[in-house]
Amino acid sequence: MTSTEPTSTDPSSTEPTPAQPVPTPPVPSPPTPSALPSAAALRWERRRTSAARFWKAYRTHRAGLYGLAGLALIAVLALTAPLLVGADVQSVTQAPGTALEAPSAEFPLGTDQFGRSLLGLLIWGARISLLVGLLAAALSVAIGTLVGIIAGHYGGWFSTVVMRITDWFLVMPTLVLAIVLATVMSRSMWTVVLAIGVTSWPTTARLVRAQTIAVESRPYIERATALGGGHGHVMSKHVLPNVMPLVLAQTTLGISTAILTEATLAFLGLGDPTVVSWGGMLQDAREAGAVSSGHWWYLAPPGIAIALVALAFTLCGRAVESVLNPKLGVGR
Repeated sequence: MTSTEPTSTDPSSTEPTPAQPVPTPPVPSPPTPSALPSAAALRWERRRTSAARFWKAYRTHRAGLYGLAGLALIAVLALTAPLLVGADVQSVTQAPGTALEAPSAEFPLGTDQFGRSLLGLLIWGARISLLVGLLAAALSVAIGTLVGIIAGHYGGWFSTVVMRITDWFLVMPTLVLAIVLATVMSRSMWTVVLAIGVTSWPTTARLVRAQTIAVESRPYIERATALGGGHGHVMSKHVLPNVMPLVLAQTTLGISTAILTEATLAFLGLGDPTVVSWGGMLQDAREAGAVSSGHWWYLAPPGIAIALVALAFTLCGRAVESVLNPKLGVGR
């Protein structure tokens, strides 16, 4: 009988191999409070990002770029008018030429009835026309935004009363109301700004009210109210930032209307007689008989300038409106 010898094994081969320790990755230390960006820095970063995104979308609108280039050129001419033509161009006692000269090498656009250079007057008049247009549009949009947000926020009978007053201003001819105000008040640039601003706000008010109602129907407005946010907090912190794109587009579109209204008031003799504006130049041309005598160079430059500036602001406004509200599909 054959006996089976037990197989001897190496004790070391049967012992389990101790597990190697897995290196633990270093845990990053939390940033110190000084390393965290401040709330102001975060806000500015968001604003820079939004501005870059807005400009990227705006550049796709060729008409808007043409309008912006035209406005930039006119603004540069208006700002540098004291250096280009000087303030003496407005003086009727130091006129360098004779009355109603035709365009020439010395006077590219001719002269007025006092012998002043029409090119110099045109450049200098851009300052007043643009300033009045900007201020009047800003005043109109500010009034309309305030009325629209308050009416849309409170609602009820208060909103009904405010909207009926707005409708009354809306159906009344803006130019007629502006003429009435400019007639009963002293003749100055600020009177024209006030007359245009307080008569052209109803359209903005109705648009902002509709946008306010849409914004306040969103859930986060209800949460803000439940957390203790008052009327002022909701309107200033939640509603106003959401209606600002509409306000910006409305302001851009309103500037062209304000410039046309200022030119009309000045043409009717209701502007400030102590300053030179494009509408005032048209009024002077009418009084000098440029229409009947065939002095076209006296009428054409200010009229073309008004039309070009109004067109440029309209193109910019339509481009801004299309960028802020792509559903409009405004032509590019």
